[in-house]
Amino acid sequence: MASEISGVLPIAHTPFLEDDSIDVVSLRRQIDWAYEQGASGFCTGMVSELLRLTAGERIELTRELADINAGRGVFIAGVGAESTKQALEFAHAAQAAGATGLMAIPPISSALSECHLIDYFSVLASETQLPLIVQDASSYVGQTIPVSVCQTLLDEFGPDQILFKPEAAPLGPNLSALRDATDGRARIFEGSGGISLIDSFRRGIGGTMPGMEFLPGIVAIWNAMQTGDDDRAYKVYFPLCALVALQLQAGLDGFLAVEKYVLQKQGLFATDIRRRPYKWELDQETQAEVDRLLAMLETVVSSD
Repeated sequence: MASEISGVLPIAHTPFLEDDSIDVVSLRRQIDWAYEQGASGFCTGMVSELLRLTAGERIELTRELADINAGRGVFIAGVGAESTKQALEFAHAAQAAGATGLMAIPPISSALSECHLIDYFSVLASETQLPLIVQDASSYVGQTIPVSVCQTLLDEFGPDQILFKPEAAPLGPNLSALRDATDGRARIFEGSGGISLIDSFRRGIGGTMPGMEFLPGIVAIWNAMQTGDDDRAYKVYFPLCALVALQLQAGLDGFLAVEKYVLQKQGLFATDIRRRPYKWELDQETQAEVDRLLAMLETVVSSD
C-alpha cells in the first residue's frame, strides 16, 4: 500500500461556513478539483487547521474526506496530537474511515527526548495497519525530529511502514542528510509549498505535499521534472516561488490567509474564513501582489 503514496499529494484546506462549521460542499468541490488538476491524492495536515478543530471535527473531517475520495487516489490523514492516546484515537478513526495512510507531527507542547519521540511514533505504527508518515514541521510548529530517531524507526518498521516528511530548515540539506543516513532507504516527501520543490526533487523525494491553492503550478513543475524538462519547470517555478515567498513572511497564518483567499477567488470555497484566533490578516497590498503573481502563474501554466 505504501507504494501507492507518491507524486503530488496536496494538503486539503478546511472550508468554514459563516457559522464556523465545516463546509462540506466546498470540501468536496476542492477534492474534485484537485483530481482534475492531476493530483495523485491528498492529505490533511497543518494547513488543514487540524490543531484548531475540535476532536469531533477532526474525526468528522477525516470521514467526510474518505467518503469524498471514494478510492480515487491516496488519502493520508493527519493524526498528530498532544498525547499518544489522542493520536491513536485519530489514527484508528482514519483507518476505519478508509484512509490510505497516516501522517503525524510530534506533540508541540513539550520538547520530547529521542526515546519518547520513538515511543510516540512506534505506538502509532505498531497499533495500526497503515503506513505512517513521520512529519517534522518544526520550521513553523513543534520540534525538530533528529535523524537518529528516523533511522531507528526505519530500522524497526521498514520503508513500507514508515515514511518521512522533513520540513525543518534548511530543507534541502536536511532532506539529503536523511537520505544519506538511511542509505537511500527512507521514502521522503517535501512540503515547501513549491518554493523548494525543484531542489527537493533533485535530492530524490518520492512526492510533494503542498497546499491546494497553486496546485496547477505544482503539478506542472512535477511533471516537467519527471520528464527532464528543466526549462518548463523553471518557467512555472519563478512566479510560484514569488507567491510562496509572500506566504512565508507570516508563517502558518500567512499560508492560510493566502490559501483561503485564492481558493475563494477560484470559486472553490464559499468563504475565506479561518478558525480563530490568528495573528495575521491579508492586507490589500499583499492581496494585489498575490493577484498579479497568480495571473502570471496561470499564464505560464496554460502556455504549454
